[in-house]
Amino acid sequence: MMNTAPLTHHEPRAFSVAGIAFTADISGALVWHEQRLLVVSDLHLEKGSSFAARGVLLPPFDTAATLARLAAVIARHDPRTVIALGDSFHDRNAHERLAPDDRAALSALQARRDWIWISGNHDPALPRDLGGMVEDEVAIGAVTFRHEPTGAAGEIAGHLHPKARVATRGRSVERRCFAGDGARAVLPAFGAYAGGLSIRDAAFAAIFRTLSFTAHVLGDRRVHAIAASRCY
Repeated sequence: MMNTAPLTHHEPRAFSVAGIAFTADISGALVWHEQRLLVVSDLHLEKGSSFAARGVLLPPFDTAATLARLAAVIARHDPRTVIALGDSFHDRNAHERLAPDDRAALSALQARRDWIWISGNHDPALPRDLGGMVEDEVAIGAVTFRHEPTGAAGEIAGHLHPKARVATRGRSVERRCFAGDGARAVLPAFGAYAGGLSIRDAAFAAIFRTLSFTAHVLGDRRVHAIAASRCY
């Protein structure tokens, strides 16, 4: 677990994309308060059952755990709209494996709010009976929400599952993070079983071009803003 001592003297939760102020929630969700919009990425629901079908036995509780975390952040911010940025389901048939209780929990989260599923590479053909709308991408003002990042200005994407490793007090810690440079951002994976890719990987260099971006690292009690050049 991450050391609860601060990694930086600042406590920035807010950061901007295309001049718009967002909040990086400690859960890994992104909040646009002005629009009452909450964004999550890479839920990878039913990853456990997908692995089990291939003989890799994982505890089958990832969907319930992910939906419980999502319920908590929705209760905290009460968004009018939720956007799920793709790879919400781990494979093309994962929605068919949802347990009745999990399907009911998802329906409860969608009640009285707009819900937009963005198609991902794991779930490119989402069915229309999941509730909400299915889109390839969504543009709101100067910002475009899509699954796979292209590096375009004004883009908020997922797919890469950013994580950062940082040295603190003689030890290193590794956590999921948001990655952003003011012009674009990549969200952390929200799913309980989703892995991560180091922000020092070449995939991020292709998006940000230089290391002059910030990792907003999910700590135990708050989000820590750390220069990407300090991560390894």
